[in-house]
Amino acid sequence: MKKLHVIKPGFLSLLQDGGRFGHHTIGLTNGGPMDPDAFRWANRLCENNDNSTAIEVTFGGLQLIASGDMRIAVAGAVMPLTINGENQPLWQTHFIRSGDRIELGFCQQGCRSYLAVEGGLDIAEEFGSNSTVVREGLGGLSGLALQKDDRLPCATGPKHTQRPTLRVPEKFRPQYGKHVELRVIPGFQESSFSRYQQRLFFNSRYTVSDQCDRMGYRLNGPTIESSITTMLSEGICLGAIQIPGDGQPIILLNDRQTIGGYPKIGSVLSLDLAKLAQLQPGAEISFTPISMDHAHNQLHLHHTRWQQMQPEEL
Repeated sequence: MKKLHVIKPGFLSLLQDGGRFGHHTIGLTNGGPMDPDAFRWANRLCENNDNSTAIEVTFGGLQLIASGDMRIAVAGAVMPLTINGENQPLWQTHFIRSGDRIELGFCQQGCRSYLAVEGGLDIAEEFGSNSTVVREGLGGLSGLALQKDDRLPCATGPKHTQRPTLRVPEKFRPQYGKHVELRVIPGFQESSFSRYQQRLFFNSRYTVSDQCDRMGYRLNGPTIESSITTMLSEGICLGAIQIPGDGQPIILLNDRQTIGGYPKIGSVLSLDLAKLAQLQPGAEISFTPISMDHAHNQLHLHHTRWQQMQPEEL
């Protein structure tokens, strides 16, 4: 069986598929890729199913050796990719021979990239997914981030000599910067924030603190106050913006807890969370409110465009 041997796991490298759904009632969160579009592009370049298991590499430093011939692709943050010491482009497929060494350096823009292999990685599922959630000890290999000397089995796919080299057209590749504007759907606790507090929130810039991970991003900026001082814990959606007692917003992400007891001023449109997940500490964020109808329209448009976007053959 073809395998990838982990020589160095990097800062944080996790096995992820499309995510774990339908288990909030027993306290299990979604997991899955923080940047779904980059994840899907990496799989599409390898002609995989969009949900095939790939490696999410945070900040870089991953080194692998291939055992068997295969085709790979890397999409996402700007991380130097080398194969046998030679620089190679991101956002396209590469043919790998048995014994080849694959290295991802440390990111220059953005912070998360996805390495997919043709056929996907063959990892056992737990609760319908093999996405790694370290806090819950689920998914991946024993619920952990990749470790030195891990061996990742690759699913059987077509012989790579029969497959084309593909790349993502430049016009479809995102640009990772140091400021993003996030669209927010106001929540039903919006009324607990005065009109002044709402205007303050939507007309201010916040910076990403160093307390940011797959559970959520804590921001620094103007203090926001709610009239709610205590509340019962309730279910939390992806992208929810909690306002804890110190008034500094927290945007909850893939590995968030399933319930929480802080008031929420709204939720970030799911399409914008990838831009957030590619920000490093110190980057700036601003917010703009949108209606539920507008959010639905944007989501449908994105899905339609995604079906029309295809890689090009070299």
